[in-house]
Amino acid sequence: MTTDNLYRYLFENASVRGELVQLKNSYQEVISAHEYPLAIQKLLGELMAATSLLTATLKFSGDISVQLQGDGPVSLAVINGNNLQQLRGVSRWNGDISDDASLKQMFGKGYMVITLTPDDGERYQGVVALDKDTLAECLEDYFEQSEQLPTKIKLFADTKQAAGMFLQVLPTDGNHNGDFEHLSVLTETVKQEELFTLQAEEVLHRLYHEEEVRLFDPVEITFKCTCSKERSAQAIRTVSKDEVDAIIAEQGKVEMGCEYCNNKYIFDSIDVEAIYANAASSEVTQ
Repeated sequence: MTTDNLYRYLFENASVRGELVQLKNSYQEVISAHEYPLAIQKLLGELMAATSLLTATLKFSGDISVQLQGDGPVSLAVINGNNLQQLRGVSRWNGDISDDASLKQMFGKGYMVITLTPDDGERYQGVVALDKDTLAECLEDYFEQSEQLPTKIKLFADTKQAAGMFLQVLPTDGNHNGDFEHLSVLTETVKQEELFTLQAEEVLHRLYHEEEVRLFDPVEITFKCTCSKERSAQAIRTVSKDEVDAIIAEQGKVEMGCEYCNNKYIFDSIDVEAIYANAASSEVTQ
């Protein structure tokens, strides 16, 4: 089966929309950057699926960030994406994490921050507590608070694949909660194995074989990191030259690493001189 796709679908006889996401290669790119404990690998898979589903709801060109923070052994887990379904992510943790650690055991007292950043327009940020048993339930709570639209979310991940489904009432004038409740019950029956092994068309047929479903063409999901040597050079410019020279004197180089993809960017003394010379030149021309 094809992997790393996002599918949108509509019900012809109900004001409800749906999405289905299946991830493999892009998910592996994210979790291979670090030696994550099993529970964090699964969490990042669910978070990737969730971010993809949320990205598909955007009505603008821009970026989205879904970030989990807490005071537990896992201090951060974040997936960044955009309207082109380009995703990257990272997590930070301290100490041992059991393979079956729950959301609360990982984050303690935590919260989720969803940030939407349009290319044109103002940034929007929503916050919801991580006080439910699953990430999916916390996201449903977010939609209940932010948009007051009934929403159903299913998320799955193991160490190889991740997948998810999203169901939501369309914002229309009518009251269609009855349709949504019926379709939500059907969606609840989806199994991890089905989303991991079947084509989207077959999954939807199994779940909604008595409904009229319009399935749109899939959108490919890719892992894409925005790091570069130029961006690393820009970060170096924010530090005083004396501090950078001291590092060069001690280590012979400055090494900048990307948390997301684990790429390393190396700058020697000649590179550093050029960075600050270019910075000074640009200041003069402004």
